[in-house]
Amino acid sequence: MAEDNNQQGTQEPQLQFSLQRIYVKDISFEAPNSPRVFQQPFKPKVGLDLDTTSESVGQDLYEVVVKVTAQVSNNEDDATAFLVEVEQAGLFRIAGLDGAQLDHTLGAFCPNVLFPYARECIDSLVGRGSFPPLMLAPVNFEAMYAQKQQRAAQASDTTQ
Repeated sequence: MAEDNNQQGTQEPQLQFSLQRIYVKDISFEAPNSPRVFQQPFKPKVGLDLDTTSESVGQDLYEVVVKVTAQVSNNEDDATAFLVEVEQAGLFRIAGLDGAQLDHTLGAFCPNVLFPYARECIDSLVGRGSFPPLMLAPVNFEAMYAQKQQRAAQASDTTQ
């Protein structure tokens, strides 16, 4: 019976998902108050900003970028100890998804793949700056995606 459906042209498009490349798109490390910051007891206060973007760059090819910005100040004098920014990107080939499924994959699943690479990059930069490791906790991109969708829905409700 399944063969009959395939012969009649009712076959659904086959889902394809593959990671083509992972790369750093942008990277920055600043320690504006060194060496003074090394001469005080270090009691870090971390401010973290996280964002994701995606765009189509070819047929069934998408670039997804996870941008992580961490600003660490010393609680002793609230001076910035260091600022690190990383844009971790990936090229994903995705076929057989559209609409909400594609949006969800680009907004939640792909960032989950990229984030460990961004964490490692940040940890490496911080260590090279002679600071203690900055071990970022895992991020729930599913929850971030849901919040983004909710804000978009609320914004469209207020404009109508």
